Amino acid sequence: MSQDNFDIIIREFTSKSNLEDRYTSFDYCYNYFKTNHNYTFDIEKSCLTLGFYLASWGMFRGSSFLLQKNARHFQQTIEYISTLDKSIWDIDVDNYDKDNIEKIIEIYREIKGRLILNSDNADVTLVTKVLLGVFGFIPAFDQYFCNTFRTIYNNKCGFRRVNDNSLNYIKDFYLNNKLVIDKLSSETFTTNFETGLKTKIQYPKAKIIDMYGFSLGIKQSNIK
Repeated sequence: MSQDNFDIIIREFTSKSNLEDRYTSFDYCYNYFKTNHNYTFDIEKSCLTLGFYLASWGMFRGSSFLLQKNARHFQQTIEYISTLDKSIWDIDVDNYDKDNIEKIIEIYREIKGRLILNSDNADVTLVTKVLLGVFGFIPAFDQYFCNTFRTIYNNKCGFRRVNDNSLNYIKDFYLNNKLVIDKLSSETFTTNFETGLKTKIQYPKAKIIDMYGFSLGIKQSNIK
């Protein structure tokens, strides 16, 4: 993938991020958790912010167990997030070292244990959507993203688990495309919910990778 094509794919994605579009749900969720320091002060708002972001990205559809839940189901998850040090929001693909990868995996397990009560429920897409929207340190492992990255890495990694293997492949992708990912991250800013204006908060590099994998996966599925 050339730098120009990479840039085009991301620009097409961000062109759909108008104030009331579902793509901008990421902005509102990420802004909220990155800039607030007490998520339990108004825990209802915290639960609703996370829940509506997930709803925008299809996590309440069809057979999802969340369809039978309401916003209060996210309370334990919010309470756990409130215990984490704000330095967690500094983790991104450019500093995926051993310690940070371990932190991501630990947070994944902790949130999975609070959010998914039945082991029969699929977890990887839902939990990675949460991690992306709240922390911005990992792409969401949904169908389109995973199909793209399985193709890129010739099925050497299935991207069906958040583990050392999958995170190191994402790090490898970042290093191979560092210049364009860094550029796009530095130029792409979240939108403020109240004003509708751009903030000074840059899209994390993991979000740029997420948009690339998601968008390319949709394009490939439409070709078939």
